[in-house]
Amino acid sequence: MRLPLWRLRRKKPQPPSRAGGVDKSDLQRIWDGWSTLNPSNVARYYARGSHVFFDIAPVKYDSWDDYQAGVIKVLSGFQSATCKVNDDVQIHKAGKDIWITATIAADMVEKSGKHDMSTFRWTAIFEKMQGKWLIVHEHVSEPLSQ
Repeated sequence: MRLPLWRLRRKKPQPPSRAGGVDKSDLQRIWDGWSTLNPSNVARYYARGSHVFFDIAPVKYDSWDDYQAGVIKVLSGFQSATCKVNDDVQIHKAGKDIWITATIAADMVEKSGKHDMSTFRWTAIFEKMQGKWLIVHEHVSEPLSQ
């Protein structure tokens, strides 16, 4: 029996859009929360306890409470923000965890009215806790100006 050629073609592998509970729309909701410039709007996505979070500054936060308190100071210099998860998002299931990478297009308006357009790098590790996928580690960075 001969198979038609179209049946022999291999499909190009697609990156997973949903890895057992986290998809791009979930990730965008997190950044929509950050776009409000109010960390309490994203607190439900972050695990409590001693987890390390790396943001643009300072070097690190050792818990969500530290992260929230520190980021409020940084965000207070802005009047608005829009953050979009770009199409390069990758979602990977690793045992019981999910890890993601993406770039984030950010348009942040300072209190002075100046637009700060940038692209953040974002890596996060999610762990399922009490039925919810929570971020237990996060790294947000921005390339140095060239």
